Amino acid sequence: MELLIGLLCVLLALGLLLGVSLRPNHRLPLERRRPIDSAAPTQLSKLAGGATGGLDRFLSRHPIRLFNDEALESAGLKFRQSDFLVLMTAFGLVGMVLGLVVSGLGLGVLMFILVPVCGYLFLQRRAAKRRREFEEQLVDTLQLLSGSLRAGHSILRALDAAASESQAPTSEEMRRVVSETSLGRDLLSSLNDTASRMHSEDFTWISQAIQINREVGGNLAEVLDQVNGTIRERSEIKGHIASLAAEGKFSAYILMAMPVGIIAMLMLISPGYMTPLFTQPLGLLMIGVSVVLMAIGGLWMRKIIDLKF
Repeated sequence: MELLIGLLCVLLALGLLLGVSLRPNHRLPLERRRPIDSAAPTQLSKLAGGATGGLDRFLSRHPIRLFNDEALESAGLKFRQSDFLVLMTAFGLVGMVLGLVVSGLGLGVLMFILVPVCGYLFLQRRAAKRRREFEEQLVDTLQLLSGSLRAGHSILRALDAAASESQAPTSEEMRRVVSETSLGRDLLSSLNDTASRMHSEDFTWISQAIQINREVGGNLAEVLDQVNGTIRERSEIKGHIASLAAEGKFSAYILMAMPVGIIAMLMLISPGYMTPLFTQPLGLLMIGVSVVLMAIGGLWMRKIIDLKF
C-alpha cells in the first residue's frame, strides 16, 4: 500500500511537471506589457463608448458646428464634440421622460429642445467667464514675462514660467502655446490664435510687440512694461465705465421683470382676474405684442449700456 501511494505521488508529480513544461509561455517583455484593468467595463460604459465612437466616425465625414471643439476649448472643457453631444442627448432624453410623466408629450418635446439650448448658453457663459478671468490676469502675466526676460531667459522660457506660476485659464493657454511651439509651430501663430480664442485685444498687442521685437530687436522687457501700463490704464477705465453703466443695467432688469411680477402678483391675489388675458383672442394678441415690445426695449437698452472703446 505504501509503495502504491508513493507511485501515485511520483506519477502526480511527473504529470504536474510535464503540464508546466508544456504550458505555452505568455510572458511578454516589460516594455510591451500593459497595465491590467481591474474593473471590467460595465454595459453602460460600453454603450456610451460605442455611441461616441460611431458619432466620431460620423463627424469625421460630416463636420457640424454644434458644440464643436473650438467652443468646448473656449469654455475650458476637456470633452470631445462627440462626448458632449452624447451627454446632451442623454440629458434631453431624461428631460423628455420627466416632461411626459409630469404633463404630456408637449412638455416632453419642449424639455428635449431646451436641453441643447441650455447647453449652448452654458458654454457661452463659461467661455465669457474664462475670457474675463484671462483679461484680469493679464497684468500679472506681463509682469512675470518681463521679470523672466530681465533675468536673462528667452521668450519661450518666460512663457513656460508664466504657465507654471499663473492660475487658470492663463496657465492653460500659456502651456498650450509652449507645447505647440515645442512641436514646431511658429510662436507668433500660437500667440495670435490664443488672442483670437480668448477675444483679447490686449493680448493681441502683446503678440504684436513680440513680433516687432523679433524683427527689429530691442529691449522686449521694457516694451512689455509699456504695454502693461497701457493695459492697466484701460482696465481702470473699463472698471469706471462698468460702475457707471451698472445703474442702467439694474434699471433694465427692473423694467423687464416688472410686467411679469405684476401679472404673477395679480394671479396670486385674484386668479380669475387675469383669466381673460389667457383665454380671449384679444388677450393673447396683447401678450404677443407685449413680448415683442419688451424684446425690442431690452435690446435697445442693452445697446445703450454696452459701451465699447
